[in-house]
Amino acid sequence: MPEKASISSSELGTLWLTYQEKTMILRMLEYFIAKADEEKAKEIMTNLHEELEMYVGKIVQIFEEEGAVIPVGYTAEDVNKDVPKLYDNGFDIMFVRLLKEISMGLHSLNMTMTFREDINMFFEDLTAITQKYFRICSQYLLEKGLLVRAPYVSMPKSVEFVKGNSYLGGVALNPFSQKRTLNTVEVSHVHKAIESNLTGLQLILGFGQCANDVEVKKYFNEGAELAKGIIKELSEVMIQTNLPIPQTPGGNPTRSTVAPFSDKLMMYCTSLFCSFSMGSNSLGTAFSLRNDLPAKNTIFMKDIFEYAHKGGKIMIKKGWMEEPPQMEERKQIIKK
Repeated sequence: MPEKASISSSELGTLWLTYQEKTMILRMLEYFIAKADEEKAKEIMTNLHEELEMYVGKIVQIFEEEGAVIPVGYTAEDVNKDVPKLYDNGFDIMFVRLLKEISMGLHSLNMTMTFREDINMFFEDLTAITQKYFRICSQYLLEKGLLVRAPYVSMPKSVEFVKGNSYLGGVALNPFSQKRTLNTVEVSHVHKAIESNLTGLQLILGFGQCANDVEVKKYFNEGAELAKGIIKELSEVMIQTNLPIPQTPGGNPTRSTVAPFSDKLMMYCTSLFCSFSMGSNSLGTAFSLRNDLPAKNTIFMKDIFEYAHKGGKIMIKKGWMEEPPQMEERKQIIKK
């Protein structure tokens, strides 16, 4: 038996996806570090860059040992650190925090699809790093007043059980139907969705004003309108329960129209955020008991999927979508 088993298809796939994501993050961090005007934010991002760079190196080492080609991913050609600031007022750490939120879910999922101990430990270590920086970024933003907490609620004094199907009330097809107030589980998902879409909106507004390709610029503007629509719908849900609407007190795009990132990188980043948004809406649907909320989330997921699919077509058309490693096409091999 060999000392170390060859990597499986799922391990190759998860490492390949991680390489794409991490090389994108490294390029974006390089720009944000160069433009950071707050020392603590710069230190957080610099430390994160150093740790992630080491794990990208580990992926390269595994691929080389296995005889696999190294993916292109995102390189120095995809970032220009010498252009003016595209975002201001704490956006860099807001963005990093959202990326860490995405990465936590990805690494946990990847761990369930790995078998070789060293690769399983690789994702275990990445998960720990991601959780650490999510906490650091959250505390930084709270200290700066740039992170809005979810609404507070009176503590329950007794245990209650659902009495009757009216608890599920709130049919989307009947806007006049009686809706109960949101429970705390539902509030947490609605609040998080608004918060994430606000950060995504700021990101894509900046992308839209600096993209070089006309078709790509139009695509980003469509994405901004989609995010606005989701924020508006979910804000109405909060208002109906007399809850404050989350608002991001920072992270504004500047007036710069010079792109710090390639259109290719910005399209991939948007695709990653779409995937995260669909996953978050799925969780919101699963844990919401009021009928109107899953109905809204289902519509959001359909719209986001169609938007992401359109983006994929643009990336293919422009030659920007790197193809994941393929399984052998046995029929073609036999014909040869």
